[in-house]
Amino acid sequence: MKKYLLWVGLLSALVTLSCTTGGYRESAPTPPSDISAALESIDGAEMLRHIQVLASDEFEGRAPGTRGETLTVDYLIKQFEGLHLTPGNPDNTYVQRVPLVGYTSHPTASFRVGDKNIHLKFPDDLVAWSLHGEQELKIENSELVFVGYGVIAPEYAWNDYKGVDLRGKTLVMLINDPQIPDPNDPSKLDEQMFKGKAMTYYGRWTYKFEMAAKLGATAAIIVHETIPAAYPYSVVVNSWARENFAIQSTRPSPDYPALVSWLHLDRAKELFTATGYDFETMKKAALSKDFKPVPMNATVSFALKNTGRIVDSHNVLAKIEGSHPRLKDEYVIYTAHWDHFGWDPKLPGTKHDQIYHGALDNASGVAALLALAKAFKALPQPPQRSILFIATTAEEQQLLGAKFYATHPLYPLRRTLADINMDGMNLWGRTLDVEIVGFGKSTIDDLLAEGAAVQSRIVRPESRPELGGFYRADHLEFAKAGVPVMYMRRGNKFVGKPDDYGRRMADAYIANDYHKVTDTVRPEWDFSGAVEDTQLLFRLGHGIAQRDRYPEWNLESEFKAARDKMMTQGQN
Repeated sequence: MKKYLLWVGLLSALVTLSCTTGGYRESAPTPPSDISAALESIDGAEMLRHIQVLASDEFEGRAPGTRGETLTVDYLIKQFEGLHLTPGNPDNTYVQRVPLVGYTSHPTASFRVGDKNIHLKFPDDLVAWSLHGEQELKIENSELVFVGYGVIAPEYAWNDYKGVDLRGKTLVMLINDPQIPDPNDPSKLDEQMFKGKAMTYYGRWTYKFEMAAKLGATAAIIVHETIPAAYPYSVVVNSWARENFAIQSTRPSPDYPALVSWLHLDRAKELFTATGYDFETMKKAALSKDFKPVPMNATVSFALKNTGRIVDSHNVLAKIEGSHPRLKDEYVIYTAHWDHFGWDPKLPGTKHDQIYHGALDNASGVAALLALAKAFKALPQPPQRSILFIATTAEEQQLLGAKFYATHPLYPLRRTLADINMDGMNLWGRTLDVEIVGFGKSTIDDLLAEGAAVQSRIVRPESRPELGGFYRADHLEFAKAGVPVMYMRRGNKFVGKPDDYGRRMADAYIANDYHKVTDTVRPEWDFSGAVEDTQLLFRLGHGIAQRDRYPEWNLESEFKAARDKMMTQGQN
């Protein structure tokens, strides 16, 4: 990782390297371009106005398939039209239909250990749902098997399943990656195993449910713990104890067993104790490569009723056509999700108290998207390649809008140079640095460093890789399809603030506002950082659109093979 540290002092060498090493396609020489008017057009007050509209009570939390979606989509279209951007869909509209189905699950559940029943209260003890389409689902006396972290990782010689037949059973799993201590310093994690403290995709709840489905399990239960999950149990309740969405299909989702769930830590400890095991002891045992699935001598029964509805949701798209006669058929994409969790009238208080406003997450990202669209339109001449702006739907529902575009692209992905994603802008002031989530994966890092140096800032790896941020936002779906991506987050060195200011603000947001009704517009917000970061992302996308080489995945990136296959076989 040291070879990727992008300090200003090393900048010139890195930029030279990025411009002289391989690329998929050459272009005409880069013409000079005056971007000063574009940068000056990025205005914090205007960004605030967009957030105030999108996060207002009127927009009712912007849930897919609701009045909030209709208002949001109409608003975004009007903004793109007002900027005189071309419709982003080749059918001459500003929308891409994303066919979803919404399921609202009403579960009951209980564990049975010998003669003892442990009844679970929804959602306080357990949050469970099904995306398999059944109106009623019953699972009776399914054998519980503890499978540790539920990971098969050949590169680490790790297999929690050991070939055990788990068909028809219910798997109990720990969240995050196995936290393997460093053999030379037990106070740290082993960097050679699951990237140390950084969460890999093996640690994500999506991976664990995927493995349960692949192994034929009937159901899966993830034990929630706040620090390993990177958010409190209240986020689980607010995120999944409501309507959940899937892309419409004639078959059940291959990514989920019939029923999936999260279990509160206190109830998990109660279960383990009742079965004669100690939770902490079993958790420690799961840190060994020799761990094998443990039958818990207990069963679980679920009864679940589903109500479903068909939802035609929408990605909203606009583009600026490139100025080069040949390169205009190649694209740089900016993305930001417009959706949040809607309005829950069952909550106490007034309507305002019942709305998941999603001001920071992610009305702020959409505001930056609109600011970038305005900036590109302010250029005296468009860049050589086309710029596509996508406000995605259903990001809060497992990145479904981005997933749908990546699997149903409106423009070939092999001609898509990069996706630059924005999810939660810096509203706390200017920083001397910025952080890259997924640092070291592609040559886009070098290009971002070039732009940061112009601002007298430096680029760092993310300071909290244990949050697993790379696997939690829309850019992931583009990366999985092979498109190089950039997910830049705010820095931590705030101008004129104590060293721990950024960490304190982030911790307070996650604890108090993330996926809660309290994510609202705040009078103390400082847009100077958001403006500077948006200007940096403008420089990045404009530079990519002008350069004579495509960005590339680095050799060690898990996404390089998908890109290589796409480019050599002409896919997408």
